[in-house]
Amino acid sequence: MPKVGRKEEILAHARKLFSVKGYHGTTIRDISERSGILSGSLYAHIRSKEDLLFDITNRGADAFLEALTPIVEGEDSAIEKLRKALIAHIRVVANHLDAATVFFHEWKALSNDRRAIIQSKRDTYESMWNRLLEEGVRQGELSCRDLKFTRLLILSAGNWLYQWYRPDGGLHPEEIAERFMEVILQGIAAKGGGDEG
Repeated sequence: MPKVGRKEEILAHARKLFSVKGYHGTTIRDISERSGILSGSLYAHIRSKEDLLFDITNRGADAFLEALTPIVEGEDSAIEKLRKALIAHIRVVANHLDAATVFFHEWKALSNDRRAIIQSKRDTYESMWNRLLEEGVRQGELSCRDLKFTRLLILSAGNWLYQWYRPDGGLHPEEIAERFMEVILQGIAAKGGGDEG
């Protein structure tokens, strides 16, 4: 049982290091020094540095999927689902800033087989967002001429959070999501603007 706790501690240090120095810029020695154990002893808890990266990115992918699935399968209106989905996405990023940074930036450093696993989960996640948007259009709640770019815009806004969000800042994830949703749903053009008699 202590070994499980030790591995979680090592993972936490690896997440921080990968988020700051990048996967390739972090050495096993960096991880072992941060963990307070010798490099050789590190291998009693892990098999390789890539194992750590896969664990971090796989958990990240699962966190996004687990947050979104009940919303997609729920009974709310399309707009309410979209609002809840963005809140859920931003909450995952905000509550796991180091892991989100690694997930967004370092997953492509994985070997082909492992990268394919993460890619599959990312594709599933994006298809769930497409389903939300398609449902909104079908029900007449949303007007999207380009579903792909609408999804990219929403997820890009949520994903970029890791660059500027601070837990001790003035806004909670829910408040940030609400502000994004206001812009997304209402747009920024003045109503009736540009009309000339």
